[in-house]
Amino acid sequence: MELLSGYSLPWLAGLVVALAITGAIAGLLAGLLGVGGGIVIVPVLYHLFTLLGVDENVKMHVAVGTSLATIIPTSFISAKSHKAKGNLDEPLFKSLVLPLFIGVVIGSFASGYVSGNVLSIVFASIALLVAANMAFRSKAKPVAESLPRSPFKQMMGTFIGGFSTLMGIGGGTLSVPILNAFNVPMHRAVGTAAAIGMVISIPGAIGFLLNGWNVENTPPLTIGYINLIGFALIVPMTMWMAPVGARMANATTAARLKLAFAFFLFITAVRMFYGVLN
Repeated sequence: MELLSGYSLPWLAGLVVALAITGAIAGLLAGLLGVGGGIVIVPVLYHLFTLLGVDENVKMHVAVGTSLATIIPTSFISAKSHKAKGNLDEPLFKSLVLPLFIGVVIGSFASGYVSGNVLSIVFASIALLVAANMAFRSKAKPVAESLPRSPFKQMMGTFIGGFSTLMGIGGGTLSVPILNAFNVPMHRAVGTAAAIGMVISIPGAIGFLLNGWNVENTPPLTIGYINLIGFALIVPMTMWMAPVGARMANATTAARLKLAFAFFLFITAVRMFYGVLN
């Protein structure tokens, strides 16, 4: 617990509250937008680890690995809620499972060789591009009337799985706008993205667990690249708020979902770029 020495009890209590609030917001977004919460969890953990003085070489890896671990139960609850409301496209989901898994394996392997700054740049760049796409195409027509056929559909799934793993997100950040651009209705895209989060988070978390197994200077109570403190504080709140977000999604118009999605991604991207530059 050496990294926690020197901090006052009120400061540590504030950290606990901050992580709990992070979990609540992440769970709400998981159900509302199908983003798995990682789009919020990763940058918050990154900045919290910075305040704690965590080694620059490992803090982004721990943020991503911890995020993937927290997404496992969140995506399960969110997918279950969306399935009950008829928003989960099961045939589409099943057709993407194998390509997604292959992408996760590739992303997990690559994460063991790239620096924390590279992970940050990947996160911020893709988040910004997706935010711009959702904001400026909010009233645009789909790029195609249906999803591409093989092998392009499988390539799309591999892309989503690989980059989502490197970003520490559940896949909704990429899969929601991509599916919607190929004329999948917004609510169905969100519901399917929640299930995609399970395919990405489980093997992705295992990959970061193994990659960080013998790495030094990680935060206290960290196994591999997964921090148990963050996991224990965030997961209960995400599981509590994910069903609330799913109910809100079912009662919200597609246009509002797109604008909310774009707003959160833009804020996140700006914060991450600022962290890298400084």
